[in-house]
Amino acid sequence: MCLAVPTRVTEVREQTAVCSVHGGETEVEASLLLMDEEVRAGDYVLLHAGFALRRLEEGEARETLALLQEMAGEGS
Repeated sequence: MCLAVPTRVTEVREQTAVCSVHGGETEVEASLLLMDEEVRAGDYVLLHAGFALRRLEEGEARETLALLQEMAGEGS
């Protein structure tokens, strides 16, 4: 099964974005997004297989992350 997860962008570099993932940072391919919309540090994106697929509203991203944590047994 494939799963795309919301991640927060910490920095944008030309065609890539540095994203916060599980307490660390990873550089992801952002060229698919950058053709159609502007992505900035602080934005949330949907990440799958190293690619940022689309920008998310913060509320949607936080809700999805909370659901994923709950499913993983990490909720409060």
